[in-house]
Amino acid sequence: MKFQKMPLILLAIALSLGAFVYFYEVKGKPQREAAQAQTEQLFTFKEQDVRSLTLTTPTQTLAFAKTPAAQLSSVPKADSAPKTDQKATAQPTAETLVWAMTQPDKAAANDASIAYLLNLLTADKRQQTLKVPAAKLAEFGLDKPIAIAEVKLANQTSHRLLLGKPNFNRSGLYAQVDPPAQANGDRSVVLVSTDFENAVQRSLPEWKAKPTEQPAKPKTPTPEPQKP
Repeated sequence: MKFQKMPLILLAIALSLGAFVYFYEVKGKPQREAAQAQTEQLFTFKEQDVRSLTLTTPTQTLAFAKTPAAQLSSVPKADSAPKTDQKATAQPTAETLVWAMTQPDKAAANDASIAYLLNLLTADKRQQTLKVPAAKLAEFGLDKPIAIAEVKLANQTSHRLLLGKPNFNRSGLYAQVDPPAQANGDRSVVLVSTDFENAVQRSLPEWKAKPTEQPAKPKTPTPEPQKP
């Protein structure tokens, strides 16, 4: 009887191991991949959740806010487009939120410039993560960052990204994601895309809505003088 029970025990063990492998590899794989992707992301919020953006660089501080489109009529716009028939053009409703610059000037913002930066914040991933003593942050350019991007979400939470200097082969930028307030202890330093450098190093006019080009006026021919 003992010899008959042994194959049954081995069969039960094999079935248990097979079930474990199945659930771990097949059923658990999507959850593990989703958790890994979330860990690799810089932030977990969505672009549409952002309500304000502040960008601080060594040369300027810029602030933007999602503003009801109806309120932009009182904000100086960079657009100087000719007026069109109001009946033919649909006007935005008061609930439509658009980006407006609030500092250093009040003006309509360049949606493309803001969208490019926000897309990097929400879609870019950590290329590498390092544990660095706080005293050595200067080696990564994070004592005097090239830019600090801070966003506030619809739920009133805030997030910050500090951008430091590039790594040795300029394949990425050193950065800090939501750095803690205390000045001691180890810090997490991540490597992010160099696209951030292009996203933050813009002149003030590049952050404002571009003026609409006016059509060229036809030249009036100069009458030729009549011969006597």
